[in-house]
Amino acid sequence: MKTIIEPFRIKAVEPIRMTTLQERRRLLETVSWNLFGLASEDVMIDLLTDSGTSAMSAEQWAAVMRGDESYAGSPSFYRFEAAVRELMPFRHVIPTHQGRAAEAILFSIVGGPGRIIPSNTHFDTTRGNIEATGATALDLLVAAGHDPESLHPFKGNIDLDLLEELLRTSAAQVPLVMLTVTNNAGGGQPVSLANIRGAATVAHRHGKPLFIDGCRFAENAWFIKCREPDQAGRSVPDIVRDMFAVADGMTMSAKKDAFANIGGWLALNDDALAVAARNRLILTEGFPTYGGLAGRDLEAIAVGLHEIIDEQYLRYRVRTNEYIGEKLVALGVPIVRPVGGHAVFVDARRLLPHIPPLQYPGQALAVALYELGGIRACEIGTVMFGLKPDGTERAADMDLVRLAMPRRVYTQSHADYVVEVFEEIVRTRASLQGLRIASQPARLRHFTARFRPLAGAS
Repeated sequence: MKTIIEPFRIKAVEPIRMTTLQERRRLLETVSWNLFGLASEDVMIDLLTDSGTSAMSAEQWAAVMRGDESYAGSPSFYRFEAAVRELMPFRHVIPTHQGRAAEAILFSIVGGPGRIIPSNTHFDTTRGNIEATGATALDLLVAAGHDPESLHPFKGNIDLDLLEELLRTSAAQVPLVMLTVTNNAGGGQPVSLANIRGAATVAHRHGKPLFIDGCRFAENAWFIKCREPDQAGRSVPDIVRDMFAVADGMTMSAKKDAFANIGGWLALNDDALAVAARNRLILTEGFPTYGGLAGRDLEAIAVGLHEIIDEQYLRYRVRTNEYIGEKLVALGVPIVRPVGGHAVFVDARRLLPHIPPLQYPGQALAVALYELGGIRACEIGTVMFGLKPDGTERAADMDLVRLAMPRRVYTQSHADYVVEVFEEIVRTRASLQGLRIASQPARLRHFTARFRPLAGAS
C-alpha cells in the first residue's frame, strides 16, 4: 500500500492544552522570546528536539519495573552493556547520564589549548565541551553539505581530502577524529558507510583514533541501506555493526536512537583511556556500573536498542519527515534537501531574506511558529553557532529552523497542522522582523539568551 501507517498502537494519551494567540504573545514576552524558556504545557506541538522526548514502548515500561538500583554491579548494567555490544563491539562501555556528559569526560582528557578536534560538523554541546577545554572544534564537511538545495545522498560526509591535509600538516595537534551520524547541525544528513571507512583509514594512517557521535546511528544505517550502492539487501543491524567496526570509540546520547528519556554512554577500545574516563566518571557521574543513571534507565535503553533497529519503524520514521518536507516545498518554503532522518530543516535565511543573519532570521521564524500556531521549534543558525570563543559574533553558514519530530509521539494530523501554520507564515512573512540579543552567556547562548524584537516586530 502507498500509505505508511504508524507501526504501533497508542495505549496512553497526554492532553494538549490549546492556547490562544493572545496567550502565546504574552508568554513570548515573559520568556524574552527564547522558546527554551516556555513551560512545555504552554506548547501545543513540541518540535524543539527529538532528544529524550520519545514515547517509550510497553516493553520498555515493563523493563523499567525490572530495574535494579544496586550501587555497584547491578544486573541492569550488564543487560545494558550487552545490548550496546550487540551493535557496537567496543571493549569498554561506560554509562553516563546523557551524551554531553560522555563528551565532557572524553574532551577533558584529550582536549586542551592548542588541540584540534576535526569532524564533519560538531553539534552545539560537542563544540561547547571541546571549546571549554581550550581546544578548537573544526568542521570539515563536504561541499554538498553547505548547499541546502543539493540532492547529494550523503551530505553529512566528512571531506576526506581536507582531513588528510589537516593530519598531514597538524597531526601533533589532533588527538582524535570525530564523525557525527547523522549530521544534525547540517540538516540531519547521513554519512555513507564508505565515508566512515574512509575517515577511519585516513585517521589510522596518521595514528589517530576515530570516534563516532552515534546519537542517530539507526537512522543513518537506514539511509545507507536505502541510498548506498551494494547495501540495499543488507539488514540494518549488520550495517550498524559495520559502521562501528572501524571506529575506536563513540559517544552516545541514548535520548535519541535508543528511545530513552535519559541516558548515554562513552565506549572505548583503548584501555588506558578507559581507566582515565572511569576515574573522571566517578568524580562527576557515579560508579562505572550506573554512571549517573538509575537501573530502570539502563533497562529502558537496553530494550530501546533492540526496538530502534526495526526496519518497519525506520521506514515510518523517515517517511514522516519526508511527508512534512514535501508539503512545505509545495508551499514554496525552502528546506534542506533531501529531508533528514529526525527532522525537517527550514532555511529561514531564504524564507525571510529581508532579515539579515545578525538579526537572527531563524529565531524570528521559530518565534512566529509559536506565536501563530503554538509550535515550538529550534533555531540552528547564527544564534546557536555565531558566537566565537573570543566573544565576537559572525553569521553562521546557514540559518535553519529544525522541526525535530519526537519518536512515536505525534500523528499525521499533527503533521498536517504544522503545514497549515506554515501556510499562514508564508502569507505574512514580509511582516516578520528580526530580533536583537539583550543578554547572553559566553557559551551555548541559545539555551538562555534573552531577546528583544526590533522595531516593527510583533
